[in-house]
Amino acid sequence: MLAWPVSAATYNRLVAEAATTPVELDGQYRALREEAGFLRRDRAALLVRGGDATEYLQGQLTNDVEALEPQHGCYAALLDRKGHLQSDMRVLRLDNGEIWLDLEPDPAPAVLKHLRTYSIGREVEIEDASARWAISSLIGPRAGELAGFEGLGPEHAQRFREWDGVEVLAVATDVGLDLLTRVEQAASLAELLRVAGAAEVSQPAAEIIRVESGRPRLGLDMGPESMPAEAGITERAVNFDKGCYIGQEPVARLHYRGKPNRTLRGLRLSEPADHGAALLLGEREVGTIGTACLSPALGPIALAIVRREAQNGDRLAVGDGRATAEVAELPFIA
Repeated sequence: MLAWPVSAATYNRLVAEAATTPVELDGQYRALREEAGFLRRDRAALLVRGGDATEYLQGQLTNDVEALEPQHGCYAALLDRKGHLQSDMRVLRLDNGEIWLDLEPDPAPAVLKHLRTYSIGREVEIEDASARWAISSLIGPRAGELAGFEGLGPEHAQRFREWDGVEVLAVATDVGLDLLTRVEQAASLAELLRVAGAAEVSQPAAEIIRVESGRPRLGLDMGPESMPAEAGITERAVNFDKGCYIGQEPVARLHYRGKPNRTLRGLRLSEPADHGAALLLGEREVGTIGTACLSPALGPIALAIVRREAQNGDRLAVGDGRATAEVAELPFIA
């Protein structure tokens, strides 16, 4: 089992980043919603290659890797045998035939160890390329225009170009583009984006967009205690027509025979609340707050996996009861 917690370093970094003032966040938020803004991401990159690479990943991950054409991708997860999340990831089929796994840094060492262990006897090589590549997100309606990748889609579609000497692979996201480049060219890419008119924004500003879009983040909103259906990622991450993969049976059983006892929901908060604060329906705890933020458009909102007896419109007590949370449908903003 690859269970892992959010590291203290990661959590403390996120708390420190949240110190960005409301005035700064408001301006950055407007840039992300009306124009385009960019930021450097902290991600891990695993490159999988070899004659058996596609077939091997097909039996490990939840989505249909074999169906991917070059320059396309999908969202997927690695589960344990009970169907619980060990990591989510973006799977990109590159033009050269390699497969790029883009995931959070914390679970990456365990995922790498797992994939290498079970690939013994196969023509598969898994490389940790995290130190060689940098990812910057360009978010907003003008992302494609400013970066020279107009019309790139659907999500996970890729296109390469050389931009004033900087080699950039663009990957379409739900809110713009991710731009992949070599680490030594990351600063040059950032300068090109500034000159093109993109605003440099903070992690908390980008997190507001993510929460409004209703997309959970591993380690904050979902983790090794969650099944895909509970985390609200089944539609994006799981293919029920492909062959067997680790954790398939419990995931399929939950999908076809019943409803999860818990599921990802939105919360409209009466006041800002902390990550991990308990949520109570009457006297019963029904969940804890995941990512919470102060949206300039919506006020204080959050994501949380809550028990199914908490219905849309129900008002929950938060922590000691001074704040309340109204259960809401996701996404907050499509």
